[in-house]
Amino acid sequence: MKLQRFALAFAGAGLLAATVASVPAAATGQADPKPYLSKKAAHPSSVKTFAGGPCINWVGVPTAAGTMQEIDVTAAKPPRATSWEPFKYVGTRADATWYGAVNASGTQFFYYGLLLQGTSLYRHTTYLSNDETKPPVPTFKRVGSGWGSFKSIATSNYSVAQPRHAYLYGLNTNGSLYRYAIVGAGFKALGPLPGFGGFKAMTVISETATYDTLLMTTTSGALYTVHIPIAAGAKPVLKLIRSTGFAQYESLVAQGCGTRGGTLLVAVDNDTKSGYQYAMSKANGTATAMTAYGKIPAVFDGVNEVSITTHYDQLVGE
Repeated sequence: MKLQRFALAFAGAGLLAATVASVPAAATGQADPKPYLSKKAAHPSSVKTFAGGPCINWVGVPTAAGTMQEIDVTAAKPPRATSWEPFKYVGTRADATWYGAVNASGTQFFYYGLLLQGTSLYRHTTYLSNDETKPPVPTFKRVGSGWGSFKSIATSNYSVAQPRHAYLYGLNTNGSLYRYAIVGAGFKALGPLPGFGGFKAMTVISETATYDTLLMTTTSGALYTVHIPIAAGAKPVLKLIRSTGFAQYESLVAQGCGTRGGTLLVAVDNDTKSGYQYAMSKANGTATAMTAYGKIPAVFDGVNEVSITTHYDQLVGE
């Protein structure tokens, strides 16, 4: 995507300086006439539709083989999909949201996020070229060890007002959900939350000044919201959305849709490499309205799938 297109997306939204100290990884390849990332994925307000059009999921597909691909899924019955060119990345086993940002001088646009490789936690910063036919250039920095027992990670990023916060959530094989405050380049452990032994996939659908909300599936197929207050020591509140129908999904990707707190959801079955799209009203337990749009005409061959959004978005799905 071209810098000027990305710059328009960030106009008036604030700036975030790039701070990665690692050396760029090799990301060579022939120039291709098709872009690697959609210019729409950089838009700072996915809660609203483009020019009154349908809502879109921007889905990142990181693979065990070490590539990354964007798939855009437009809400429709059946869904419509556009698959962009894959580019060289790194082999991972779990990944969190990609956030788009721009450096302080407005000259370099990039995505950042967290990933698991083996027993280590890494932060990536993936730089974008002004020439959209050239692949993005990822860099990687190891930021933690001892992550071998975590099977899924998710991040929240409340940056639209004070007090700002960002959290990393890790679902552990010991049955607990762990939360870490992301403070600068470091992480502050806030303790485990027990009672998540039967849970499987998760993504963030709300990030506010006082709470985050995760959307999570169970191995038996239920779908829950997990409301987690920001206040220290506060206990999470779980609400059942649906009791069955979600057992096959290993990945969830959520983006805001509309102006009433709706969520557009992509759920992926990694075994069959198939994705399905759903629309949700603002989450309210079993009273939450859900519409199944159907199977997405694309191949999802990632280790998991992630949201591609910006540093300046806010999710308000609950």
